[in-house]
Amino acid sequence: MRRLVPILALLAVTVALGTGVAMAGDGPLPPELRAVRAAVARYHSVEQAIADGYVRQSPCESTPAGAMGHHFVNRSLMGPGLDPLRPEILLYVPDQNGSLKFVGVEYWAADADQNLATDGDRPFLFGRGFNGPMPGHTPQMPIHYDLHVWVAEHNAAGVFTTWNPALSCP
Repeated sequence: MRRLVPILALLAVTVALGTGVAMAGDGPLPPELRAVRAAVARYHSVEQAIADGYVRQSPCESTPAGAMGHHFVNRSLMGPGLDPLRPEILLYVPDQNGSLKFVGVEYWAADADQNLATDGDRPFLFGRGFNGPMPGHTPQMPIHYDLHVWVAEHNAAGVFTTWNPALSCP
């Protein structure tokens, strides 16, 4: 019986933690986005994101329409092909304590012909076409497409909307 008590306590903690991760984010999502939410749940820890190769590439980005937050980019994932369960970019905003809070993902694809006037290679995920083509946000970034998906923080403007009006940067 004494051995059973610690095992049951560990089981209860494991179930509670698993439930917290499964419930991360606000609101229901369609099955394909629930799969993304589950695949990126470990990135609620920015330390885990960094350990997995994501690097902060931007300050906290915001406009009057809302915020995107800090972009953490994994360049090893930026190549031909898209894997919905391995997004190229993770989005974080500072919380009230200054810690980074995971809020969503961004998918990124370079424009094949590097021509802003054509879009024959527009990528699609989840039945949605990516935004773009658009110029790079830095001199080194090529013309590209992107798609924001708010899998960890509710966005009243829509799960695929670029800016989240509920978020802000300090």
